[in-house]
Amino acid sequence: MSGTYQVIARKWRPQTFDDVVGQDHVVRTLRNAISRGRIAHAYLFVGPRGTGKTSTARIFAKALNCTGGPKADFDVNDPACLAIANGSHLDVIEIDGASNNGVDQVRDLRDTVQYAPAQGKFKIYIIDEVHMLSAAAFNALLKTLEEPPSHVKFVFATTDPQKVLPTIISRCQRFDLKPIPPELIVERLQKIADSEKIKITPAALASIARMADGGMRDAQSVLDQMISFCGGEITEPDVLDVYGLVSAEKIAELAAALAAGDDRRIVAIVDDCDSNGRDLVRLLSDLQAQVRTVLLDAIAQGGRSAALGEPMTTEQLTRLLDGLREGEGAVKLGLAEKINFEVTLLKAVDASRARAIDSLIKELAALADEAPAAADGEKKKD
Repeated sequence: MSGTYQVIARKWRPQTFDDVVGQDHVVRTLRNAISRGRIAHAYLFVGPRGTGKTSTARIFAKALNCTGGPKADFDVNDPACLAIANGSHLDVIEIDGASNNGVDQVRDLRDTVQYAPAQGKFKIYIIDEVHMLSAAAFNALLKTLEEPPSHVKFVFATTDPQKVLPTIISRCQRFDLKPIPPELIVERLQKIADSEKIKITPAALASIARMADGGMRDAQSVLDQMISFCGGEITEPDVLDVYGLVSAEKIAELAAALAAGDDRRIVAIVDDCDSNGRDLVRLLSDLQAQVRTVLLDAIAQGGRSAALGEPMTTEQLTRLLDGLREGEGAVKLGLAEKINFEVTLLKAVDASRARAIDSLIKELAALADEAPAAADGEKKKD
């Protein structure tokens, strides 16, 4: 049994365009390109880790090289598609830019690219982490990319487009894959849990989605670990304990204490989180997300929000958020994490309560303008 076990992230890897979560803009464009016969010779998929770059590249390869293709709605059990999925298709070649910087593989590619496909309609080269290719590999690729034979398609994937040569980018159609929204991650994880016969509470799913930072693969890996840890039933406290997270209620409580300027409460909550082994760096990140949500609420309400219990202006919330952001480096890299975290929170509170000097000057100027007018009014009465 152990030999056949597959981690959830691999077992549930998207196999068709319909399986791809949270990247509708990419899927729609690729589908249209296939149906209209407007398939470019090179594509670049850009996005954070775990958002579906390589999976989408493989699905695209299946759509191009399936039996009777190209077609967007292919049969996953088609022998050609199964061969692409398990990496044995002769015409779909995957190159990992991170290993050996790919120069030998790219040179081989340059030599073999002229030969016609052996099995499918196209020769498809998928280069993962393309930004890791060496300068020599990039240059070897460039000439082929300029004038590829009609039977050759390139699909590049990268987490760091700034490191890809502009001459490469300009020859590709670029697609930016977005971090996946938490609600879509929760929906997908629930589907996986149901299929795997795992009971998991909505709060536990929300915690996993929060920790995944928009990466579906990260979320699936966390779920996998939680199943190993808990077995068939997973609750929010389990997730919080294993990963050192702070509950949503506690984050809201700390945010309210910041809004109220209750220094004693702030220190007590931090003490409690620290003594329970919670990750303070992660807590700071969650706290920023909470304050940002309230800031957006204040902007929507015309400049003020009481979502944290105390009425706060957009200026106060901006200063609070800026104070939390400024302390990030000290909390992450400083030696005394807890002390730096407390100082960051207390400084952020002070910053939110300080008045901006320019708005103060405006108010004083307005008062000064009103004062003579009021004095003149009094004289006339006399």
